[in-house]
Amino acid sequence: METIAKRKVGGIVAENFRTAKVFTEYGIDFCCKGGISLEAACEKHGVSIDKLIKDLNEVAVLAESVKYTDMGMSELIDHIVNTHHAFVEKSIPTLKSYLLKLAEVHGDRHPELLKIRDLFLEASDGLTAHMKKEELILFPFIKAMQAADDNGFPLSQPHFGHIDNPISMMEHEHDTEGERFRQMSELSNAYTTPTDGCQTYRVAFAMLSEFEEDLHTHIHLENNILFPKAKELYNSMNNR
Repeated sequence: METIAKRKVGGIVAENFRTAKVFTEYGIDFCCKGGISLEAACEKHGVSIDKLIKDLNEVAVLAESVKYTDMGMSELIDHIVNTHHAFVEKSIPTLKSYLLKLAEVHGDRHPELLKIRDLFLEASDGLTAHMKKEELILFPFIKAMQAADDNGFPLSQPHFGHIDNPISMMEHEHDTEGERFRQMSELSNAYTTPTDGCQTYRVAFAMLSEFEEDLHTHIHLENNILFPKAKELYNSMNNR
């Protein structure tokens, strides 16, 4: 039987989503970099594996969270679009406005705001384009593939070739956005408002922190649950 130390971080979170909070507290990426073992993640971040496992076990005894792994792919896609894509679309305009204002008013005393502003503007453009590709190309194919399998129909081959092609692109773009937010967090000292920060400063940083947390969940659901399921079904249908 596989020990928890050898299990992949993303798989642990997929099984019990409450563990995401523990990994976040230890600075361990469970979404973009969730493909490494718990043991390797602890070694990389200088974390005591015994202490981390103890914290994970404490979380495990809590009431079960939503079982995303039990959702059908179509249901999971609807959840991603209606919850996480909608959150990104709703948050971007306000955050853009706040960060542009902060850079203009406080940028001379806090030049890191100029870089944070630029990184978020790049992220907002990147995520908007990324989500449209998912909603218009990849997600409809996955839904059609599941419907075909449910009804015993043959798989229609997509114009993009193998399903690995768009999934690899989406995962690469996830890595890009994850790195942008890692830089923003580092520049802002984990979104800590300086002593001379105004109310807008505090609100903007609180929103950025919330945005990054939601993005980690969003990426996790795709990289560690939806995409593996889609690839498994695609390969199964092509090998019949």
